[in-house]
Amino acid sequence: MNRIIRQATPADMTGILKVMDAARQTMRASGNLHQWGDSYPSEEIITSDMERGGGLVMEEEGCVVAYFAFLASPEPTYAKIYDGRWVDDKLPYHVIHRIASFPDVHHVFHDIMEYAFSKDGNIRIDTHCDNHIMQHNIKKHGFTYCGIILLASGDERLAYQKII
Repeated sequence: MNRIIRQATPADMTGILKVMDAARQTMRASGNLHQWGDSYPSEEIITSDMERGGGLVMEEEGCVVAYFAFLASPEPTYAKIYDGRWVDDKLPYHVIHRIASFPDVHHVFHDIMEYAFSKDGNIRIDTHCDNHIMQHNIKKHGFTYCGIILLASGDERLAYQKII
């Protein structure tokens, strides 16, 4: 298997949107009915990730099979945390958002974590309370549950951090 992680480009948008559709279907099939409505993440959000230098694709044999955002701090929605605290709230960090892949592509989360921790030893991530697949992967990779953050919309997310 020839798998690479690279910066996404506008030419990747069709493939990224297909990955997002597949991820939404996986969420719904696993009981996560409320995260990522029909139009999230939008083309505009993905384009913004790219413009910030943090829109990344995972590619196998020349085809986009996964997408994620890897963005440098600060993350505005992480400024206040409820019912807990960050492992460290002083050091710069990177945040991972919008992980999506085709369901038949395996070890995506693991490969993303290897990539992320090769770039920064302080990573934060959050997920919906109904996203049990993501919660399992986050815990399996040694993240510490820190509390609840609120999105700009007011929706709650479970927040995690890992420092190596």
